[in-house]
Amino acid sequence: MKWIFILCLSVSQLIAQTRKPNILVIFSDDHTQQTISAYGSRLMQTPGIDRIAKEGAIFRNSFVTNSLCAPSRAVFLTGKYGHMNGLIDNSPGRRFDGSQQQLQKILGQNGYQTAWIGKWHLQTLPQGFDFWRILPDQGHYFQPDFINMNNDTTRYTGYVSNLISDFSLDWLKKRDTSKPFFLVVGEKATHREWLPDVRDLGAFDDEDFPLPRNLFDRYEGRIAAQKQDMTIDKTMRLYDDLKIGVDYSKPGMYGRMLPEEKAAYKKYYDKAGEEYEKVKNDSIALVKWKFQRYMRDYLSTAKGMDRNISRILDELDAMGLKENTIVIYTSDQGFYMGEHGWFDKRFMYEESFRTPFVIRYPGHIRPGSSINEMIINIDYAPSLLSMAGIKVPEDMQGSNFAPLLEKPGSVKTWRDVIYYHYYEYPQPHRVARHFGIRTSKYKLIRFYYPDQAWELFDMENDKMEMKNLINDPKYRRVIEDLKTQLKETAAHFKDQQALTLMESK
Repeated sequence: MKWIFILCLSVSQLIAQTRKPNILVIFSDDHTQQTISAYGSRLMQTPGIDRIAKEGAIFRNSFVTNSLCAPSRAVFLTGKYGHMNGLIDNSPGRRFDGSQQQLQKILGQNGYQTAWIGKWHLQTLPQGFDFWRILPDQGHYFQPDFINMNNDTTRYTGYVSNLISDFSLDWLKKRDTSKPFFLVVGEKATHREWLPDVRDLGAFDDEDFPLPRNLFDRYEGRIAAQKQDMTIDKTMRLYDDLKIGVDYSKPGMYGRMLPEEKAAYKKYYDKAGEEYEKVKNDSIALVKWKFQRYMRDYLSTAKGMDRNISRILDELDAMGLKENTIVIYTSDQGFYMGEHGWFDKRFMYEESFRTPFVIRYPGHIRPGSSINEMIINIDYAPSLLSMAGIKVPEDMQGSNFAPLLEKPGSVKTWRDVIYYHYYEYPQPHRVARHFGIRTSKYKLIRFYYPDQAWELFDMENDKMEMKNLINDPKYRRVIEDLKTQLKETAAHFKDQQALTLMESK
C-alpha cells in the first residue's frame, strides 16, 4: 500500500513567497458529475462550472468519505473522517462540534478574513468565521429565511441561488481589502425538492433524456440495494417532488412563493399534471415519465445555480480579484440521476461516491489541466492550507494535492486506495450501513447493518456496478488481498468500528 509522504515544497514555497491567495469555495448540494458538461455530460451545459475547469484544472477522480450532506461539510472544514470529527450522519440529535480545529480558524489565525454564506446544515451555528449568514437547516428555494450573526432570522424576498450570490458579492465588496479572504458560498441547489427559478421553468422541456441502462435494475446479488427506499418508482413523491396537484394556498415551500411565482408554477405544472393523467395507470410508462420530470426539474435548478456561478466569476474579474484568488467548485457528494432506478445518494456506488471538483488559480495552475489521481474531501483543508503557505496540522487526515496541480502526472507517490464509511440507517432511505475501499480497478464493500454482506466490483469491466463478484471463485485471491488492504486502510484512518467489524467477520 502506498501512502503519501510528499514534502510539498515547490508549490507551497512559491506561494508563500508571494501574496497569500484569496480563497473562494463554491460548495453546492447534491450536484453530480453526470450533469456537468466539463465532465462530459450531454444532459446540459454548465458554462459557469466549465469556465473554472477551462481556466484551471478538473479532477477526474474526486470522491467523498461519506455521501451525506452534513458529514461532508464537516469533513471539508476539519480534514478528518466523521468518526474523528464527531459527525457521522444527518440524524436530528447529531450536532457538529464547532469548538474543534477547523480550516477557517487556522486561516483566520494567519491573517485571513473569513466568511460562510448560504447553506450550512451542521445543526449548530458557525464558529471561527468573521462573518456568516446561513440558511436554517435545508433552507427554502423561494423567499428563504437566513440566520444572521446576531442570531436574528430574517426572510428575504427572492430566489435562493440569486440571494446567496447577492450576499456573497456584497460581502466581497465590503470586506477588509488589507487582508486575504476565505469565502465559502454554500449553495442550496440542487437539493430535493428541485424547485427551479421561475425563469428556468421548462428550460429542458424539448429534451427527451436517454434512460439509464439500469433504470429498471433488479439488484441481483446486492441485498442492500434490494432493501433501499430511494427509487424513482416507489419513493419519489407526486406532490412534493413532482409538483402534481399542488395547493399553492397552503403554507410550506409553495406557500412562500409570491403571487406571480405561484401563477407561473401552476401554469407550468398543470400541464405536467395532464401528462401524468395519461400515464398513471401504466407502471412502466409512469416510471419513465417520472424520470423525465425529475431530470427536467433537477437540471433546471442546476441551470440557475450555474448562471450564478458565472455571475460570481464575472464580478471577481470586475473587482480585479481573478489573478490572486483560488476558486473551487465542488459539491457535498454526487447524486443518482436514475442509475439503478434511484435518486438521492448514500451508497458507495460511483454516482454518489464521486463528486465534482474543479479549481482555478491563474499563474499557478495551467489552464485546461486534467488530473486523474484519486482525491477525497479530507484533502481539501490541508491542500488549501498548503497553497496559502500555512503549516498543515499533523492530525488532519487528508493529503495535500497541490503538487498534482503543479505538473499533472509528475507525482509518483500518491494514494492508490480510497476509503468510505456510511452510517445513516434506517431513516430516511433505508440504506444499510457500510464501509469499503476503491482502487483504480476494484471496489470492495462491507455492509454490516441491518444485513451482513460483501460486494466486489470490477470497476474496469463493470462500470455500472451490476455484477457482485464476491462469490466468484476466480476472484478469491483478489478478495483476500482487498480485505487485507481494507483492514490496513481502516487502521490508517483510525476507524476502530470498522476494524472491530472486520475481526468479527
